Amino acid sequence: MKILVAGATGYVGGRLVPRLLAEGHEVVCLVRDPEHVRGRRGWEGAEIRQGDALVPLSLLAVMEGVDVAYYLIHSMSASKGRFEDHDRVAAERFGLSANAAGVKRIIYLGGLGHAGDELSPHLSSRHEVGDILRSTGVPVTEFRAAVIVGSGSVSFEMIRYVTEGVPVMLTPRWMSSRCQPISIRNVLDYLTQALAEPRSVGKVFDIGGPDVLTYGEMIQGYAAERHLRRILIPLPVVTPRLSALWLHLLTPIHASIARTLIEGMRNDVVVCDHAALDVFHVELIPYREAVRRALHRMQSGSVETFWSGARPRHEPGVTLTFAEGMMVEERRLDTTASPAAVFATFSGIGGDRGWFYADWGWQLRGLLDRLVGGVGLRRGRRNADHVRLGDALDFWRVEALEPGSLMRLRAEMKLPGRGWLQFEAIPSPKGGTVFELAAFFEPHGFWGLVYWYALYPLHRPFFSGLSRQIVRRAERLETQTKPAS
Repeated sequence: MKILVAGATGYVGGRLVPRLLAEGHEVVCLVRDPEHVRGRRGWEGAEIRQGDALVPLSLLAVMEGVDVAYYLIHSMSASKGRFEDHDRVAAERFGLSANAAGVKRIIYLGGLGHAGDELSPHLSSRHEVGDILRSTGVPVTEFRAAVIVGSGSVSFEMIRYVTEGVPVMLTPRWMSSRCQPISIRNVLDYLTQALAEPRSVGKVFDIGGPDVLTYGEMIQGYAAERHLRRILIPLPVVTPRLSALWLHLLTPIHASIARTLIEGMRNDVVVCDHAALDVFHVELIPYREAVRRALHRMQSGSVETFWSGARPRHEPGVTLTFAEGMMVEERRLDTTASPAAVFATFSGIGGDRGWFYADWGWQLRGLLDRLVGGVGLRRGRRNADHVRLGDALDFWRVEALEPGSLMRLRAEMKLPGRGWLQFEAIPSPKGGTVFELAAFFEPHGFWGLVYWYALYPLHRPFFSGLSRQIVRRAERLETQTKPAS
């Protein structure tokens, strides 16, 4: 089939596209900015079409020749206006455009909740979107899910950040609401099986994992998988606004999004209609196992929508972001040197050459590591001019290597978490290279967060100086290797 994925740059869409391609489908991705998906691994063969669900004229061209469209768009992050209004308009325009283009079916992922309850604005909007899509005349298959468990899901990330960062929690009343979380793998199972299941056309399915838990139990389950001890102290009255502000301070989730999610958590979101189990063949993954898999994917560096270049390319400068349990600090510099010269420079770092800038600081860090039982800088490097995948490099290990473009080092010093340092030479459309240095840190518990924020002020001079030195050395190397005119 020729399949359109609307919301391809989102959490679920980013994982759905490679799966559809692997099953042999022709995939079209609707994106507002193609730069956000440039170079994304696993998307080779997907057709990128630029458009916007709020702009009907752009949708007709995008939907040309499409058999089935996945609708995975939501507007919780809308900067202007109410998200419900954005969702309403986008769904209507998308559905009408699909009808005009001859799309045979829409598959929509919405939110779990029951019409008889007093639903939050977020859950009400999710249901309304399904109704609007159906009203446009295109057959719709709607799946309704609660918390999706996987690295990158905003609901799961909220649980992750709170559990990691707060040893003792004063828990509001919504922590005792019941939820039926579902693994991202099971969500993808349902979404892909619906393509070949005629009994799913025109139906609404509640989907959830095998466990029904309170949000407090979900926090404790996550803590157990991370070997953390967390104490929950219930409070009788805490408003969603106060809870959202508290989460905004503790996590990278914006207060407006946190409040929207928390208001939805006041509702019990459990599966009442079990028809999905009869129509589809999905082996449900328990909550603890889903958490374990999410953590393993992060720790092994295989979260495809994060590690594989899905991060949008920024302009030269410095950015600090939080994503999928990671603190990410990135620096980018333009240089006239070629990618080959930049790669040759940064791949020769460490060992006897040192770290190009403030080498005394790296030596001090190595000494402190030795004092607490770590490897320090004593290992050096195997070869001064060549590096191989798996090589030890001072207190790092070469985890990823793409000759001519990228080197990622995994920290092997003593840390309250896991850390990486990534060097990348990106060809610039203007000629030359964009050099990017990215530091990744996955904190383990409260002390991991303390460690990151305590060292962050030192990162700016050290990593900025290192970036400048790599660019200068690469430009000198480029000059030395050019033949005389």
